[in-house]
Amino acid sequence: MDEKIIGKTIYFLGIGGIGMSALARYFLQAGNTIYGYDLTPSDITAALTKMGAKIHYEEDVNFIPEQVDFVVYTPAVPKTHQEYVYFEKNNIPIYKRSAVLGMISSHLPTIGIAGTHGKTTTTSMVTTVLHEQHPLLAFIGGIAKNFNANVVIDDHAEMMVVEADEFDRSFLTLHPEVGVITSMDADHLDIYGEKEKLVESFQLYASQVRGAVVVHEKIADQIQHPHKVVYGMESSCDYFATDIQLCPNTSDFVLHHGDEVYPVHLSVSGTYNVLNAVAAFAAVNEYAKGRHNQQEQELWAKKLAGFNGVKRRFDYRIERPDFVYIDDYAHHPEELRAFITAVGKIYAGKHICGIFQPHLYSRTRDFAPQFAEVLSILDTVILLDIYPARELPIPGITSQYLLNMIQNDHKYLLTTEEVIPFIERHKPDVLLTMGAGNIDRLVPRIEGAFSGI
Repeated sequence: MDEKIIGKTIYFLGIGGIGMSALARYFLQAGNTIYGYDLTPSDITAALTKMGAKIHYEEDVNFIPEQVDFVVYTPAVPKTHQEYVYFEKNNIPIYKRSAVLGMISSHLPTIGIAGTHGKTTTTSMVTTVLHEQHPLLAFIGGIAKNFNANVVIDDHAEMMVVEADEFDRSFLTLHPEVGVITSMDADHLDIYGEKEKLVESFQLYASQVRGAVVVHEKIADQIQHPHKVVYGMESSCDYFATDIQLCPNTSDFVLHHGDEVYPVHLSVSGTYNVLNAVAAFAAVNEYAKGRHNQQEQELWAKKLAGFNGVKRRFDYRIERPDFVYIDDYAHHPEELRAFITAVGKIYAGKHICGIFQPHLYSRTRDFAPQFAEVLSILDTVILLDIYPARELPIPGITSQYLLNMIQNDHKYLLTTEEVIPFIERHKPDVLLTMGAGNIDRLVPRIEGAFSGI
């Protein structure tokens, strides 16, 4: 399969996913006919339909057109799905999303950003810095506010920026010129079984990187590569940040690389976003060596200020003196810790209420003590029922099971319908919504209920 396919009919199984929809947009823009299935309608599927995709939401082979050249699927769709079985029986080529991404990447020099946390924001930052100066193709695992999209498609792209996802070992289809690894916390144990296997997979990814591998200082000793570049906050790093100042919506710091020093202003807050910015700058700088004029470095540092964030990543929805509401995609204990800690520093002394929807029964089971520990930091904790995604229930693993472990006198298990009346009664100073499931559908309802108060 060549990335310059034009005029083909392509079928997407799970077209509404953030990675799948980016590929669908790419192939639509290239002039292909796109059909697809997804479980539920969303803003993403509505946008694809507006672009010309034909999408349905019922598991029914009768929606499949007579001619399909090949199928793209996500592992989130089980292979027992009627439509997947139909394509298999009819010998229609089926490719994983990651395989298609790898095929596209093989045609362009690539920066690949991996990590259990931080990869979406870092990918968006790299794209923001390089966009306009260098025509590119970018696949982002979230909706970057700078582009209001999860994909950027410039004419005559010279390079590619891609979020390298560790789920299902997807990133092993990539062989980038420069790779980034932001973190390697245990996750996706339903796939890997144990953290050691996850780390092995990241090492395999690093071994496929042709140029520099940019690695966070906390995991640098776990990754071996002949051209390993380390970033962080220690002066021993190749790239590091000092003089960090955090405010609501902004961060300021000084970026160091050797004898070079750049003041950087970000329009997002959080120490972890400062580190994401350092990683992004390092990735661009390492990629540019031998390719572009190094005098652009000062421009790159300035362009980081133009990064407007990613939807559902430290995403301010309401900001008033009497009430602040922030939404975040955090769904792993360490992501929650980074987010809640950052909010606590910015709003010290304020009453912080967090609403969390656990994602996956297996992740809740595997990390229940860690989830309980970090959620206990909040002044008030609200849990929603577990979002199952691709999984069947696991006996005994429920939100009530997690709630019982949380050490907090103000903890509640609510339905989505109970959330807004609860907030109206308790009136927290700062409200957080957190999770990777369908909690995003609650966000506009909360925003609508409280934005005018």
